[in-house]
Amino acid sequence: MITAFQKKKENIAEYLLYMWQIEDLIRANDFDIDKIDSNIISKYSNLSNAGRKEMRDWYESLIDMMHREGVEKFGHIQLNRNVLIDLGSLHKQLLGNTKYPQYSAEYYKTLPYIVEIRSKAGENKKDELETCFDALYGILMLRLQQKAISPETLGAATQISRFLAQLAVFYKKDYNNELDLD
Repeated sequence: MITAFQKKKENIAEYLLYMWQIEDLIRANDFDIDKIDSNIISKYSNLSNAGRKEMRDWYESLIDMMHREGVEKFGHIQLNRNVLIDLGSLHKQLLGNTKYPQYSAEYYKTLPYIVEIRSKAGENKKDELETCFDALYGILMLRLQQKAISPETLGAATQISRFLAQLAVFYKKDYNNELDLD
């Protein structure tokens, strides 16, 4: 939870990937707060009892959201979808603004990878940013499972990461009212 708040302030892309992982951890623990307490929260030995309670409450609120929003099997809570919506809005503004040619250049370097990934998605096509996040999250999962990742996939991930990192920097600037989009 503390990690989530820090990531949200520092790097919105890392935050979103982290929150997707939290959703999957909740699913893997069968939405059982006692399992989450035992398998996750208890591992934070540096937390005070109040900190543990706060973390447990946070997980319970996420469990409740996931149930209420019907994302028990797959999908993301509205909280996380709102981050994607905000990023999508900023993405469109940056692409449409001549003050940020480096952003457009990074996007156009990434676009062939997005097109390729979406062509493999079948009927499950998502918007461009969600496609990028899905790709990075998939690679994260492969790494956690210690599965092989092809050099082509790693090349795509590197470019997608550069693009999302740049978007995250602009997001932080926009959040801090340091971005001129006029």
